[in-house]
Amino acid sequence: MNEMSKSGAGGHGGGDGGGKPRRVHPGAGRRNARVYQRGRVLRQDEIDAVVRLIGPGPYQRPLLIEYLHKIQDSEGCLPAAHMHGLAELMRIPMAEVYEVATFYAHFDVVDDDEQRPAKVTIRVCDSLSCMMAGAEALLLALERERMEDVRVVRAPCLGSCHTAPAVHVGHHHVDNATVAKVKSLAAHGHTHPQVPDYQDLQSYEDEGGYSVLKECLKGVRSRESVIALMSDSGLRGLGGAGFPTGRKWSLVSAEKGPRLMAVNGDEGEPGTFKDRFYLLRDVHRFLEGTLIAAHIIDAEDVYIYLRDEYPAAHKLLPIEIAKLPAGGPRIHIRRGAGAYICGEESSLLESLEGKRGLPRHKPPYPFQVGLFGLPTLINNLETLFWVRDLVEKGADWWKGQGRN
Repeated sequence: MNEMSKSGAGGHGGGDGGGKPRRVHPGAGRRNARVYQRGRVLRQDEIDAVVRLIGPGPYQRPLLIEYLHKIQDSEGCLPAAHMHGLAELMRIPMAEVYEVATFYAHFDVVDDDEQRPAKVTIRVCDSLSCMMAGAEALLLALERERMEDVRVVRAPCLGSCHTAPAVHVGHHHVDNATVAKVKSLAAHGHTHPQVPDYQDLQSYEDEGGYSVLKECLKGVRSRESVIALMSDSGLRGLGGAGFPTGRKWSLVSAEKGPRLMAVNGDEGEPGTFKDRFYLLRDVHRFLEGTLIAAHIIDAEDVYIYLRDEYPAAHKLLPIEIAKLPAGGPRIHIRRGAGAYICGEESSLLESLEGKRGLPRHKPPYPFQVGLFGLPTLINNLETLFWVRDLVEKGADWWKGQGRN
């Protein structure tokens, strides 16, 4: 008999009586493996708690950030138990959930033995316009108040530079904020978004709204003529990059379908409160421009990526979108989570896919390989806001507005 046969396949110590060590067959250690997983053990009640918050499956990987928002909104943070439960339900590694959650500033990841954040979070804008209007003094004064179960934190631009200093009490937006105003809201639990008066669907249609879209859908205005009009007008993307809009529509249209459309509503630079301004006053002018663009490039799905700092717009948009007639493209609203980089178009696409908002290498460009690997038209919200008027009034009208 050879040594292996005499000593057997298993065991780590001892010998065969002659003092010689026993040889161990590769893999024999598995016989003594743990019957439970390493690290944290997930309980069924923790999984059930997540299901109650995010709803029943099937769960989609691109919706990871949306699920995280639902947990954060309900619990005031992202407890470890809920994150593990979410990973289990989605059948993805916990590390993947963790790396996404910790990338975005508006998620509070809390371990089992850590204290949860205060019930109410007050965010004081510390961007240029607000700082010039006294935000630093306001922040220090609110910190000195030491309000019970309230935390005060700095926040990047809240998109209200014209009413600085701006503050969020929970999801309640405060213009021209003062210590007294903020304290009162926090004390009385006024932490939910308030939608201001705006032009609803009926009012917009009474003034001729959606007539241009109907002309496009009926073929009165051809796709080619609308693209030519956009090019002749010289309209450039109003998100900052300034790429010619007609050229972009033409490039996407030339790609083999199916095609998608993404709306960039993630402005974050000081002074750029335009998207919030338009959405909260004349939302259907933006929606008509969006639907016209989607028709021109033949996109069946439109994804509106709107920054989390605009809670009232997040409340308003679903209400008015639900009023639109059936038969158009499917409109999906996606909520940012406090990451400035997601204003860059490829980072925005990554975030729409439920990932960290890290920029992609180019080429390929989004019009070639964009959202979910499909040709994608990306336009800024304000660019789309002006489409209806431009098509209706013509290229010369737009040029006549002047350089600024």
